[in-house]
Amino acid sequence: MRGKNQNLDVEANQNVVEWLKADLVESVGALFRSLFIVSSEATADALSTIIITCYVLARRIGINYQSIDMQIMHKINGSISDVYEIEQMYGDLTELKNYLERKENKKR
Repeated sequence: MRGKNQNLDVEANQNVVEWLKADLVESVGALFRSLFIVSSEATADALSTIIITCYVLARRIGINYQSIDMQIMHKINGSISDVYEIEQMYGDLTELKNYLERKENKKR
């Protein structure tokens, strides 16, 4: 009987993953619409939904939140060290890195 329950759990998880993927696509569409109508509230809402959906999707496929956070910092550090032209002009990634580090230090 346990095998049947496990199969149901796997199937349910697959359904959740598919739902999250669809939600992610829908949220990207909402982001694009918000940029078109120039609504910072709608843009922030769409971006936050995308971020949340990505974290939950990662968890559903076996990647923990800490791994995502570590990968984000790794990518930020790599992009800063690669000296992208946009980073040199605006410093967005450096600012993001500093924000995330300050946020992490406040937790401690």
